[in-house]
Parts: sequence; C-alpha cells; structure tokens
Amino acid sequence: MTIAAPEAPPAAPAPRKPRKVFLLVGLVLAVGLGIGLFTSIGTPAKSGIPQVGGPVPSFSAPRLNGSGTVQVPADGGGGGTPAVLLFFGDWCTACHTELPPLAAAVRHQEAAGGPLAKVRVIGVDSEDTRQDGMAFVTASGIEFPVARDPDIAITNGDFYFEGDPYAVFVKGNGSISAIVPGPLSVARFTADEEKLVAGHG
Repeated sequence: MTIAAPEAPPAAPAPRKPRKVFLLVGLVLAVGLGIGLFTSIGTPAKSGIPQVGGPVPSFSAPRLNGSGTVQVPADGGGGGTPAVLLFFGDWCTACHTELPPLAAAVRHQEAAGGPLAKVRVIGVDSEDTRQDGMAFVTASGIEFPVARDPDIAITNGDFYFEGDPYAVFVKGNGSISAIVPGPLSVARFTADEEKLVAGHG
C-alpha cells in the first residue's frame, strides 16, 4: 500500500503593487486637505461675521441720549457718509478712560467744521439700564447719537463682539475700513477718520 505524500500548502499570493493612479489620487487629496486647513486658519468660523472690506451690519435702535432712533447705515456708513461706531458700556472699566477724550475730539472736530466733521460718530451702549447708560454718556461728555443695546442684540448679535470697547470705521459706501478691539486712542481715532475722508481707508 502506497502512502500519498502530503500536498504542499498553496503558495502565498505575491503582494500586489499599489497602482500608481491610486497613489497619485491619495497624494492630491492629502495636499488639497492640507491647503484647505491652512487657508481656513484665521477666517471666521461663522458666516456673517463682519470683516474689514465687508458690509457693515445695518441696525436700528432707540436713541439713548435723545428721542427717535439711531440707524446704520442710514445715519452713517452709507450713501456717501462715512461713520465711526463706538461700542461701550457703563460697566466697562476701560470705557470710562477711553470715552471722555474721544467725545472731546468729536466735539472739537464738529466745532472746527473741517473734513473730519463729515464723519458721523455713533455710539452703541450695551448692557446698561437707561439710567446707567445716560449717566455714563453725560459724564463722558458725549453729544453724538448713542443707540441703546441693553440685550446686546447689536453688539453680540450683529457684530459678534465679546465685551467692550470696540470701534468700527465705515466708509461712505457702507464697507468696513477697520475694526479696533480694545481702548482707542485719540491719535488712532483721528488717523482712521482721515483715511475715511480721504477715501482710501
């Protein structure tokens, strides 16, 4: 009786070489994702966030230091009228130092009647009661129109600002020329106003 020899195990299949086309596609995808990641850094996470070069958000709110409403861009930042929006509040410690010199600069510009008198300055008082906001505006010597924003619908809802102070410089065509977070010096305020008037802000 003959015993059959055991069958040899089947040979392992030769490893398949990846096709060049798949390597190329993978490389292109990796490069594309990398470029997308790096170019998205620094761009707003939410759509509609105001940016330099973009349109100023429009809003209408009751006027704190007077009757009627404050409107943007109807009152400034459109129709050929440049504007500066100043965001502040009585609760904001930095605002108490920032606002009086700015208010004095605005009064001086309006009295002088020069080119800077053409720039509309508009305040937005946030998170204050009418009484506290009005006391702060009066103590700071502010005479320009100030919009009430007690529930931060403008400050945070339209502009996405977290806290005060902020300043937004708006060209006469309604586009934003500059956004300045934190306290604003009179020198910076005046320099950015001059850019608006010159038409290249």
